[in-house]
Amino acid sequence: MEEINKIYLCIDLKSFYASVECVERGLDPFEVNLVVADPDRGGGAITLAATPAIKKLGVPSRGRIYEISDNIEYIIARPRMHLYMEYSARIYSIFLKHIAPEDIHVYSIDEAFLDATPYLELYGLTPKQLARRILEDIYDETGITATVGIGTNLFLTKVALDITAKHTPDNMGYLNVELFRQQLWHHTPLTDFWMIGPGTANHLARLGITDLYGITQFPEYILYREFGIYAEILIDHAWGKETVEIKDIKAYQPKANSISNSQILFEDYNYKDAFLILKEMVDSNVLTLTEKHLVSDHISLFIGYSKDKRKPSRGSTKITNRTNSYRILMEEFRLLYQKIVDPNYPIRHIGVSFGNVRDEIYEQYDLFADIDEIEKERKLQQTLVDIRNKFGKNAVLKGMNYLDKGTARYRNTTIGGHKA
Repeated sequence: MEEINKIYLCIDLKSFYASVECVERGLDPFEVNLVVADPDRGGGAITLAATPAIKKLGVPSRGRIYEISDNIEYIIARPRMHLYMEYSARIYSIFLKHIAPEDIHVYSIDEAFLDATPYLELYGLTPKQLARRILEDIYDETGITATVGIGTNLFLTKVALDITAKHTPDNMGYLNVELFRQQLWHHTPLTDFWMIGPGTANHLARLGITDLYGITQFPEYILYREFGIYAEILIDHAWGKETVEIKDIKAYQPKANSISNSQILFEDYNYKDAFLILKEMVDSNVLTLTEKHLVSDHISLFIGYSKDKRKPSRGSTKITNRTNSYRILMEEFRLLYQKIVDPNYPIRHIGVSFGNVRDEIYEQYDLFADIDEIEKERKLQQTLVDIRNKFGKNAVLKGMNYLDKGTARYRNTTIGGHKA
């Protein structure tokens, strides 16, 4: 049964990257046509963000530069991720003026959940009054316009933000279970709802389900057969229910929170050849993530040098994407490798680890990620997993595996040799 005394806010920074670029230029994002993109990439560059003004002209946030009509005059702003993170940190400090840190869950660089329940009586405010106060503080101190979803559980709060708030003049949306069922049970497309991606929507469509009401009327045993444990989330959300609270998110400790791979090399490797081994090891772990439908947003690297000629190098980093994309994760390992490894000493031991491993339903990307390419890569990775499971790990190999210094082909033939 729903707890009527619970009130959450989900605050989103409207067209965040584009709005920051406008604030820095003294411009109004609701009046100025601006997109955030890398001009060096030419017409094929992805627009990472777009102002509300240019969106009204039909330009999406995730389109390509060449798709923008020649009749539209606009500004191209080069992406400045460090600047956006600074603004995000400033806005988090504004949250802390109103809400204690244990009641805040930062969902992404431009979005956060706040448990407002204990503060309404404290401040003598209604949920909308508290939300308005926070939104006004954000605008007054940063110039960024925010929208807010208000709900009686985290799911309804996110849906109120994503669907309802977009159609209100005050940038606020409110949902409880009753309103949700009245207004959104028959809403389409399903992909508008939090945690329902195109794959899940297509799977439901094959079952004849096109809206959330359809899920509530469908035999649960078939949903569990088709979706496994994820069916529980689908069913709860279809009824407007959500049992997870911010305190549960903060206390969450995944059962298998890392996937690691380590090997001692047969001979001394130089800086360049050791990087080849690193690529093979990352590739192996990525396929493990893919096979188990897991994602990670934290990587670690260990490098041991020959004959203990110097102390090992260790490093780790939290990344902005939660993913199992080889391309994205390998790029992060490349940067970490360049940062911590001493190129002047021979290498004999390499260890890699993917941390904060979670189910892929928690997959998340920043606006710099090319979702189309990620989806293509995911299908390829899954195909590789299927082939290797059926015909063996050496059934399909990459070009790097045939290089003289590569070790993956040999390790794939040893029992348990791919894990140390």
